[in-house]
Amino acid sequence: MSNGFLTYFNIHRRFRNGVFSLFIGISVLCTAIFLLEPKGDAISDDLVVLEVYEDALSILKKEQVARNEQYKQKQFNPNFISDYKGYVLGISPKALDKIHSFRTGGKWINSSQEFQEVSGVSDSLLKELAPLFKFPQIKTAKSNKSDTPSGSKSWAQKSDLNLVTASVLQEVVGLPDFIAQRVVDYRNSLGGFVDDIQLEDVYGLYPKQRKKVLSLYTVKEKGIGKLLDINTASVQELMTVPYFDFEMALALRDFIKENGKIKSFDELDQIEDFPIGKVARIALYVKI
Repeated sequence: MSNGFLTYFNIHRRFRNGVFSLFIGISVLCTAIFLLEPKGDAISDDLVVLEVYEDALSILKKEQVARNEQYKQKQFNPNFISDYKGYVLGISPKALDKIHSFRTGGKWINSSQEFQEVSGVSDSLLKELAPLFKFPQIKTAKSNKSDTPSGSKSWAQKSDLNLVTASVLQEVVGLPDFIAQRVVDYRNSLGGFVDDIQLEDVYGLYPKQRKKVLSLYTVKEKGIGKLLDINTASVQELMTVPYFDFEMALALRDFIKENGKIKSFDELDQIEDFPIGKVARIALYVKI
């Protein structure tokens, strides 16, 4: 039986090669069909991925539009308006040039009407912009004569706020002894006042008391030398500015590294936890 079984499979070599070639051909054909045949599940998966991608893209677009609108409607000090801010608000380059030229002369815009006089924007545009303006309190106070004490002296008649002693503040102004000393201590911590606005930072000094002080005294000999370039100053140099600590100085340097040079003080509000209310004071120590 064994011999019969071998005899049955003992075929000619030509036929054996033909059968082998046929087997190889069928195998290759089956493999090609399997690989090239569209997979229903794969197509379905691709469609799901495409839908998820389109949904995510739509959400990102909506978020970008919302961020742009929020940026457009955020209040700002027009004295520090950037070219980009002006572009977003529809202010022409010519009007922006007029504003920058005005500010280069060391002058300040203190009201919406003055903004229009300087920039030349239309009444309709000013109507849209006015609610977004946020002017420094010290600038507004200077233009309001009703806030000035009746006994106020002219600048030439006033004494230097950087030279007055605590005892004189008690006797002449009538400040409590601890408040008068606090004014002097704070002044010494700054290395001398740079501007009258810094008197607002003295804790416990009421607005009425501050007005009385400023009716008799003002900063004449400024307690500061050369201004720091905010874009090139080191962390150590920035820490010499009274309103910067190490974390804020480091955050400022990192912001500049990631976003490039700061072109306007208005950009500082993009830094997380930045003391935006102190910009008018910080501008006394740094330049852009």
